[in-house]
Amino acid sequence: MKLLRYGIAGEETPGVQLEDGTKIDVSAFGEDFNEDFFGDGGIERLENWLKINQEKCEKIADDVRLGPPLTRPSKLVCVGLNYAKHAAEGGMAVPKEPVLFFKATSAIVGPNDDVIIPKGSKKTDWEVELAIVIGKKASYVSEENAFDHIAGYVLHNDYSERAFQIEKEGQWCKGKGCDTFAPLGPFIATKDEIENPNNLNLWLKLNGEKIQDSSTSDFIFNVQQVVSYISQFMTLLPGDVISTGTPSGVGLGFKPPKYLKPGDVVELGIEGLGKSQQTAKAYKE
Repeated sequence: MKLLRYGIAGEETPGVQLEDGTKIDVSAFGEDFNEDFFGDGGIERLENWLKINQEKCEKIADDVRLGPPLTRPSKLVCVGLNYAKHAAEGGMAVPKEPVLFFKATSAIVGPNDDVIIPKGSKKTDWEVELAIVIGKKASYVSEENAFDHIAGYVLHNDYSERAFQIEKEGQWCKGKGCDTFAPLGPFIATKDEIENPNNLNLWLKLNGEKIQDSSTSDFIFNVQQVVSYISQFMTLLPGDVISTGTPSGVGLGFKPPKYLKPGDVVELGIEGLGKSQQTAKAYKE
């Protein structure tokens, strides 16, 4: 099943994308895609509800805005430097353990919303990433049991302001949590839709030129390792999002580096998870 939410920002309504690509409204189900939904068997209950009610659901027009496919989670945890070539292009050593940082949940927007270049930014960068949505409370989970705690997967662009992230003192969160820096979607594919999340093609284009083109088979730490590892340090709640890192091809790695400017168009996608597109806009007071 593919879960989505649509409508005006902050007032989104839950929906589902069917196998033929048709999108339908499921607001009559009576639940949004939040912690309670994911943690209390909501996916299974919605599947059963659709068996009876699908034909009654209104279709969603193709030109309607898509919002984030879940409500704001308790946390958005990211794994840094999880592809060896990306670590190399940034001049950093391949990590022996997953590098973790948080991204502000206030950065989450819809998949096709504009990305706002922050005030004072000169180095706003892009990162196509596979993100995991937690479906069951996870604490001290083994790698063998990690998939039991996953609800599904979603496309994420981990936008990053490199000067804020690297050149200012402190943690990476300064360059990761700016408004609009976490577009999610177009939909969450439940885990039964993705046969092997550790072998998915992912790509990103800047103004039509493909500059990231890789596979999650190049992970340093795979999906089950990441879920297990993070759960050793914090409890993951249903609906929490884990972003698993980006391959090479980010702006920081070019010689000379290239960064977003107003008017640039970023398009990205992951096998089985659809695609999204953001247009860069300058910050305005």
